[in-house]
Amino acid sequence: MAKVCYNRKPETVKGLFYGVWIMANIRAKKTIPRFQGKERYYDYSLVAVIILLIVFGLVMLYSASSYVAQLNHGDDMFYFGKQAAISGASIVVALVLSKLDYHWLGKMPTLIYSVAMILMVMVKVTPFGVEVNGAKRWLKIGVQFQPSEIAKIAAIVTISFMVVQMGKKAAGARGMGILAGTGGALGLVTLVFTDNLSTAIIIWGITGVLIFIAHPKTKPFIIGFAAFALLVAAAVLLLVSSMDNSSNFRVRRVLTWLRPEEYAASGGYQVLQGLYAVGSGGFFGKGLGNSMQKLRWIPEAQNDMIFSVICEELGIFGASVILLLFAYLLYRLIFIAQNAPDLFGSLLVSGVFVHIALQVVLNICVVTNLIPTTGITLPFFSYGGTSILFLMSEMGIALSVARNIQFQD
Repeated sequence: MAKVCYNRKPETVKGLFYGVWIMANIRAKKTIPRFQGKERYYDYSLVAVIILLIVFGLVMLYSASSYVAQLNHGDDMFYFGKQAAISGASIVVALVLSKLDYHWLGKMPTLIYSVAMILMVMVKVTPFGVEVNGAKRWLKIGVQFQPSEIAKIAAIVTISFMVVQMGKKAAGARGMGILAGTGGALGLVTLVFTDNLSTAIIIWGITGVLIFIAHPKTKPFIIGFAAFALLVAAAVLLLVSSMDNSSNFRVRRVLTWLRPEEYAASGGYQVLQGLYAVGSGGFFGKGLGNSMQKLRWIPEAQNDMIFSVICEELGIFGASVILLLFAYLLYRLIFIAQNAPDLFGSLLVSGVFVHIALQVVLNICVVTNLIPTTGITLPFFSYGGTSILFLMSEMGIALSVARNIQFQD
């Protein structure tokens, strides 16, 4: 493997910070040096907001899942107990990773990428693949987990490493094609072998933003995004006008999104029940634990639709507090990315930023029916051991980058 100079930066390192916490404006005209002083930075603010989100998430998970857990498992703390245990272990993993030098990731991007690819292929072509709630996205090799979560980290590490290795060549047409192909292939395998469109979108989003950050020009990306938006709009119009009788489930999801009342007996049921929960909460909500929609009206309320329970119990005020916590988490990631000692660290944290930002935005848009339904969890809140484990691993990587920020004496 070629030796990589992690301190090398392109002439212009750019990022995006348009709208509300979508991306950082990372622009550096020269390399940020590794200072020789003894004072190191540790982002206690990031640690604090992570702990707050985990604790808040566990409280809301118990509230959303206790009724169903009691009915199905005879224990109202069934989901809460499992999530609390894996959250505790995940915190330990994050602390361990935060103590390691993040440059070790630059020694094995090919391995991480290949493992993610192989595990996702195994979901469909081996007997280790497990189907849950009609979706075959899990592997059971001793423990049950979602390989697609590993793919997110693989995308962040691999694209970041390749940008650093390619240097200014990453801004050329060939370099951008290689980067896009690498991330695109990972997302395509995720879609084909785990049937997980939401994760594929996140992987493609991470790839696109990291390429944008490394590229010296903004105009091509604006044109590309506008063209993509037009294509999506045209596709939606085509679906509405000519595919009412389609049997394809993705087409049906789009039609359900546009006319949920007409599909209330099938795909629109969960969406409508979630909207009832959001609308009935008012400003301050019905009170913690007092949701009616979680009483089996919203299917799997502890998973993708947990934000609707939050809105019902805590109202707009509680939902706003959660969004502010996420906004502050993203702000801390922006700060670390801007002050990272080298480009590799900056891109790693930027990738983590994009992952969390996209996942939060997509989940809330699904719950409020702004986009078609897709299986996307709310970070730190939705039930899922694999999700919290790899999410905290990313937090550990971000803290590791933060530890390497040094100040002059």
